[in-house]
Amino acid sequence: MNTHPAKTRVVVVDDHPMVAEGIEAILDSYEDIEVTATLSDGQQMIDRLSELAPDVILMDLNMPGLGGLSATEMILERAPKTRILVLSMHDTPEYVQTALSHGARGYVLKDVPTEEIKRAIDAVMRGERYLCTGAEGALAPSPEAREHLTNREQTVLLQLAQGKSNKEVAQALEISVRTVETHRKNLKRKLGISSTAGLTRYALEHGVLQGTSPHI
Repeated sequence: MNTHPAKTRVVVVDDHPMVAEGIEAILDSYEDIEVTATLSDGQQMIDRLSELAPDVILMDLNMPGLGGLSATEMILERAPKTRILVLSMHDTPEYVQTALSHGARGYVLKDVPTEEIKRAIDAVMRGERYLCTGAEGALAPSPEAREHLTNREQTVLLQLAQGKSNKEVAQALEISVRTVETHRKNLKRKLGISSTAGLTRYALEHGVLQGTSPHI
């Protein structure tokens, strides 16, 4: 009789091959984890979600094309039991809170020790939420107005701040252009901002958008 427990199926989604391959090498050293794929953007994960059926996804936030927040939202719509761990270089409360509000089960910084990534995977597999030491500040209440935005409005804000048109946002999120326009109006009203440029500035100042600096 086989008494070995099933391995935890993990997919790493990060657009930097060295990062993804490094994480894969680390996790492959554990007998109870199987890295079934390393992918470079959120759309690839969406396309292969049924095929790979991961237990845990290690998800970068800032990637070309479909980023981590939008991908997380779409994955959980299709496979609600999937545990998503955000793996990021950003430790600001805004980033952490936004990731958690989109359904991520945990948040781990890319510079944590090797064993912490394993602890995070084990924790979310037990049904717990995991925040690494540098991300724990997100547990504190924040007075920021963006807390009052819905998950979808935050996602639209991120897309618009990346310079995408209403049509491009609609295609990325699989919603209508009219719905994007409605979200844009609501964002401006709630945040007291009158222009798209103002939305972009807000996103930069509040950690929603990394801007033009290189991401890891």
